[in-house]
Amino acid sequence: MPATTQDREWAARAASGDQDAFRAIYREHVRPVYWIAHGILGSASDAEDVVQETFVVAWRKLPGFELLGESLLPWLATICRFQAANRLRRLRRDRASTADAVDETLPSTVSVEDQVITASLAARIAAEVERLDEIDREIFRLCAVDGYAYEAAAAELGVSHAVVRNRLSRVRSRLRGAVKEARDA
Repeated sequence: MPATTQDREWAARAASGDQDAFRAIYREHVRPVYWIAHGILGSASDAEDVVQETFVVAWRKLPGFELLGESLLPWLATICRFQAANRLRRLRRDRASTADAVDETLPSTVSVEDQVITASLAARIAAEVERLDEIDREIFRLCAVDGYAYEAAAAELGVSHAVVRNRLSRVRSRLRGAVKEARDA
């Protein structure tokens, strides 16, 4: 049975509260709705948020909705475009207020001493990381620099979650000691 003829059945069932029918609508139309949102917003994370908002609105409006054609996609696309337009307005407003706030928080002078201390501290940390053995350096890079979760880093390195957790804990302790030494000097 083609998806467009099923839309009518799914819409009727979902309008009466059938969550499985609504899941079927979601699975059938989430990709095109996502690409509509992405085309308008240009950002994957904003598009994902708009997709979720679109389906929340659709869920709320389905009980009073009457499908005129065979597909729900035109209706979902309209909701998506409205949600994306709202998000664009909100993003523009947030950027404008953030730009004003940033100007107010800029320091009037730059401390050369603070910059030297920061550069010295960064060099000390980099030197300490270079002294780590290869596996610890890789764990540090994956978790602390690249933002991997322990499980993902463990899978990448072919070790257990516990190995990553324990070694990273030791590396962080070692680096904290190096930072403390550098600041006390």
